[in-house]
Amino acid sequence: MPLPETLSFAPWTEYTRFFTALFVIVDPFGAIPILLSLTAGYSHVQRARVARIAALSVAIVLLVVAVAGEPILRLMGASLASFRVGGGIVLMLMAISMLRAQHDYTRTTPVEQEASEGHTIAVVPLAIPLLAGPGAISTVIIEMHRSTAPMHVAGVVGIIILVCMLLWLVMRLAVPVGKRLGPIGLRITQRIFGLILTAIAVEVMANGLRELFPVLRGTI
Repeated sequence: MPLPETLSFAPWTEYTRFFTALFVIVDPFGAIPILLSLTAGYSHVQRARVARIAALSVAIVLLVVAVAGEPILRLMGASLASFRVGGGIVLMLMAISMLRAQHDYTRTTPVEQEASEGHTIAVVPLAIPLLAGPGAISTVIIEMHRSTAPMHVAGVVGIIILVCMLLWLVMRLAVPVGKRLGPIGLRITQRIFGLILTAIAVEVMANGLRELFPVLRGTI
């Protein structure tokens, strides 16, 4: 349920949950192998430019979604409750792929990766849909719906910017981070993120089901 407009902030745990969810969904560490493979043969300066453009693109997409996402849903006649359930299913599919260390086709396909050339890979497929994919978009829309208070909006926007700054930092250091963690370390990190995302997906779906079926509020 949305918070009253008179409230400035939701409980601080709501923002830590949103930050954790968005960071795990964007999964900058999981993007390192793809970034390195797409930028094979690039110089350090070129790879840094790709990281900068990708992080900026993700920030722009998520900020636009934060502002226009809910009005678009209303225009399409979709309820937020159904969007919660649908978004939760997408998050669950992503989590299962992360737990099994498999390629997540809800984000991007091998064809999309191979079709990119030059610095366009920073936008497609790296930023969209790999990083700012359906999971991240649905999470931002759901969080924005919790309150229309200016301070809440500012908090959500601030978290989006913070996550994108961390995303840029990880991608900027992709080569040393990738070497330090190694294939095994990256897979372990991905599975840990997948486990966290599983719990978040269940919570999102449960909240959506409560709204769609009020009778379940006393049993879920």
